[in-house]
Amino acid sequence: MTRRLELTPGGPTGRRTLAEEAAAELHELILSGELPSGTALRLEELAKRLDMSQMPIREGLRRMQALGLVEIVPHKGAWVRELSLEDLRDTHQTRLALESLAVRAAATRFTDVDATTAKAALAEHVRLSKAGDNIASRQAHTEFHFAIYRAGGSRWLPRAIEPVWQNSERYRFGSRQTKARIEQTRREHQAILDACVAHDEAGAEAALREHLEGAMRRITETMERRYQKS
Repeated sequence: MTRRLELTPGGPTGRRTLAEEAAAELHELILSGELPSGTALRLEELAKRLDMSQMPIREGLRRMQALGLVEIVPHKGAWVRELSLEDLRDTHQTRLALESLAVRAAATRFTDVDATTAKAALAEHVRLSKAGDNIASRQAHTEFHFAIYRAGGSRWLPRAIEPVWQNSERYRFGSRQTKARIEQTRREHQAILDACVAHDEAGAEAALREHLEGAMRRITETMERRYQKS
């Protein structure tokens, strides 16, 4: 399957370079947990695994470093960044600050076109979640949120959100997509969308914060249970 980086809704179009392909493959391996936190990323091994030369792999790793998913230290090597409760809390607080700004801005400018785009992404997210397609569902989830954030008209806010969003996606391991959870998430997303359509800045921020806080609680509980077992 051809993969694309999460934050390129609707694109890129046409043929990709080998470096772009390597970045997309590495991205999915990290987010899916196939390359767990702390994994050493050796060029020779990755080149064999992805059936590529080392040059595009090296560039792909640099792109993952720019997203905050990989650590690269000269003369020491590269590895997948570690997961921790401290990093989770830091990521969460940063997302709250940036995405609250973005959703309030969106609510002031939201158009019918923005609503149609976000509604379609949300419907696709729900459909794919029910079908158990985690990769495509995650992409639709990203497209929903960023359809809203782009509606605010800022060039920089979506770009600032990107690395912390990507890092937070790594913490979604072990998340059970039950019917109840899918419906709860749908309602949370719908509340954000409804507030934006109504041009309700405070309501949009409140709905977003409720959505992010709920996810934070569930992930924290999962991590704490894992630490207790280890």
